[in-house]
Amino acid sequence: MHRADLRAAAAGALLVAAAAVVGTVIERTRGTLHVNWPPLYASWFPHLGPGTPAALVVAAAVVLHGPSLAARLPWRRLVLAGWAAAMAWTWSLALIDGWRTGIARRLTTAYEYLTVIHRFDEPGAALRDFTHHILNNGPTPWPAHVAGHPPAAILTFVGLDRLGLGGGGWAGVWCLTVGTSAVAAVLVALRALTDEPTARRAAPFLVLAPSAVWVGTSADGYFAAVAAWSLALLALAATRRTRHRCAAALAAGLLFGLTCYLSYGLTLIALIAAAVLLLTRTLRPLPLLAAGAAAVAAAFTLAGFSWWEGYQLLVERYYQGAAAVRPYTYWVWANLACAVLITGPAAVAGVRRTLAAAPAALRELRPSAAAPPGPTGRLVVLVLAVLLAVLAADLSGMSKAETERIWLPFAAWLPAACALLPAVRHRHWLTAQAVLALLLNHLLYTGW
Repeated sequence: MHRADLRAAAAGALLVAAAAVVGTVIERTRGTLHVNWPPLYASWFPHLGPGTPAALVVAAAVVLHGPSLAARLPWRRLVLAGWAAAMAWTWSLALIDGWRTGIARRLTTAYEYLTVIHRFDEPGAALRDFTHHILNNGPTPWPAHVAGHPPAAILTFVGLDRLGLGGGGWAGVWCLTVGTSAVAAVLVALRALTDEPTARRAAPFLVLAPSAVWVGTSADGYFAAVAAWSLALLALAATRRTRHRCAAALAAGLLFGLTCYLSYGLTLIALIAAAVLLLTRTLRPLPLLAAGAAAVAAAFTLAGFSWWEGYQLLVERYYQGAAAVRPYTYWVWANLACAVLITGPAAVAGVRRTLAAAPAALRELRPSAAAPPGPTGRLVVLVLAVLLAVLAADLSGMSKAETERIWLPFAAWLPAACALLPAVRHRHWLTAQAVLALLLNHLLYTGW
């Protein structure tokens, strides 16, 4: 089994190498990829920075002590410790590029949200007029990221500005702090849906994921956390892990609605939510879940923004830019190489074990099965749902490049598959995860 895990990790590395070689040839001969270091939106830039010593210390601490602490800490302390460790890891990686470059300026570029805060002095009017500025050939078009997302994304930063927390520094701190809370959310969901030992085994891998490189530099990390907490609350409501099941179901719906108004593509989180309900064999949370999501949709609709109109215009805007020439035949598989880089070799090995166990787990889901799936089977089904969401996003053609940040809401869940790896190998796999993240952040300058 261990050799099969190593072969899977090697296959992932070969996929990345193939995407890099083929992508470089395409970009140099045709110039149609619009990325400097295929398959990532990044540039070759070997460097050290103030965050380097901290990143090395955090990585060593999690590798050496993470598995043992995860096994023995009281549960609530483990959840908080996981979030704190993820913050330490993500902060240190971001600060490799320094405070200004690594955090404070990330959301202030021409493509980002903070450049148009002033256009929301009257939020109601801006919402009613939002769709008129999505197309590139329209009047005063929005920057790429504002046009590419529903208005909850930009309204988040407008809200921070109104609270006196304006500027790139506060925006970066918000995204990093909230984004790393996804680790806590996934732990809560895993314990509810599988069991506590499974969640504990996954904890160090959730903390030390290479995706932290992008969680600390883009708003998509924030989106990932909102989606993760929606699913965690749904899991609590469906498994009766809380005395406030109705409140949890309603809050899950509100956060799911917010997720859909943060990013159009995150409607695919519904596939993972469906898996949660399938695993718990109950639809009881569904009415309140739907009510919460409908409340968010109603609020935006009454304020003058039409989600469906915005999405249709986004598709048109998408093909007014680089997506018009970015070849689908390359990105449909190179995106998967990006997924390997943000989840790491341990997650690839965990996914291999997931796929190997999938037939048995799916058979146990049938009503006629002698017994429902055990913790391992439930973890397998959950990871399969995440993989299905990734596949749908990939095949849609709306994820051509930049998936290292766009897919963060899905990548947050895939390291959970590492719980399937043998405990005796955990430190080896954690080392591989840390080395990959450190190499990415020290050798490349990422665009997001």
